[in-house]
Amino acid sequence: MQRLRNLWRRPALPHFFSAPVQTRRTTMAFATQVLKCSATSISFDVDQPKIASPETLEALQRASEQLHAHQTVAFPTETVYGLGALALEPDAVSRIYSTKGRPPDNPLIVHVSSRDMLLRILPQGYVISKTYEVLMKRFWPGPLTLLFPTNPSIVPSIITANQPTVAVRMPSHPVARALIALADAPVAAPSANSSGKPSPTRAEHVLNDLQGKLGIILDGGPCGVGLESTVVDGLQPDGNLRVLRPGGVTVEDLERAAEEDLTDLEYKPRVLVHRRDYRDEAIEQAPTTPGMKYRHYSPNVPVTLLLTQSEPPNGTQRMPLQTFVDGLKASATERRPLRVGVLCPSDSLLPVKLSSRNDPDIEWINQPLGPIAEPAVSAQRLFDGLLSLDGVKVDHIIVEEIQEEREGLAVMNRVRKAAGDNVWIEV
Repeated sequence: MQRLRNLWRRPALPHFFSAPVQTRRTTMAFATQVLKCSATSISFDVDQPKIASPETLEALQRASEQLHAHQTVAFPTETVYGLGALALEPDAVSRIYSTKGRPPDNPLIVHVSSRDMLLRILPQGYVISKTYEVLMKRFWPGPLTLLFPTNPSIVPSIITANQPTVAVRMPSHPVARALIALADAPVAAPSANSSGKPSPTRAEHVLNDLQGKLGIILDGGPCGVGLESTVVDGLQPDGNLRVLRPGGVTVEDLERAAEEDLTDLEYKPRVLVHRRDYRDEAIEQAPTTPGMKYRHYSPNVPVTLLLTQSEPPNGTQRMPLQTFVDGLKASATERRPLRVGVLCPSDSLLPVKLSSRNDPDIEWINQPLGPIAEPAVSAQRLFDGLLSLDGVKVDHIIVEEIQEEREGLAVMNRVRKAAGDNVWIEV
């Protein structure tokens, strides 16, 4: 096993950049540096990056050196910022868990820069299915993660949490893909935040959360998608595609791919969404992919999901808006106006009705999620909105539901995990 992993190692590089320093309590602290990267200066010749900006090239080289020194590096992807480490080096991967405070039974996604890099970590002789070939052609590079059989002689168990599968994707963000290509090794990378907190979509989000815990943050600007990748399991005997975590590739995208590109299969795979179309208690207790078991995406203040569109269950009545507002005021612990953040579509009636009350005991801070008809905008703004409201020290955050269609399915998946309370409200 060790011999196979050594194939990925390069000669040791000097790691004098962003070196960790010893503190009195013998913990490792870093002088965190934020290095600018120009995504537009990066292009690819087949799978090899061409980098026109000397500043970007130097930043990527320094980040690669940090990775090969078995340190973590934060970098942008099209989904969220990732906290990366060499995926095939257990001691490097362990730094991801310690930096984030991540539970050890929560597996990681492995990021590759090319098909060749993918094949080198799969079991010898494994043949990629026609379905996966179609999905990879359509959505790679991009925000789609696929489950593959793991090769335990190459992929360490700390990556898979001792599961028989490994989650892999090829990011489309030029900075992410170029970094992996320059490092010439697969990179494990969950979101670059303390475990359980909202995922970062800007370099400053990472800095505010993890400063002193890592050496380098590559700043490639805001993330385009804003939510993590879609995770798909297509390995089950029935051939169906199981969406374990909705994300940047929508269910409708997957269904379209199956409808248009898998016409020659005797049985066309269905797209099934976990907890919507089926349940799997075993996978919920021992997840094969991130984002399934633990509460996630929660800021430092309480979050309440306001259900204004979906029908309440039998026996549940919608609460009048004024009753909900009175309850918020009653929860205040200080003699000052309660500061409440409001995340809702920009064309929603909710902020208008809240502000029309002219209540001196509550200050409403609005963070629009974009038009109701454009859930992709809501996806891009969700985590940034949660972190922004957290940053201005609101006391409470309320999020209005959106339709669970297209990117809205992923938005609501994240909001439900972030919210400590759900209230059916009458607006």
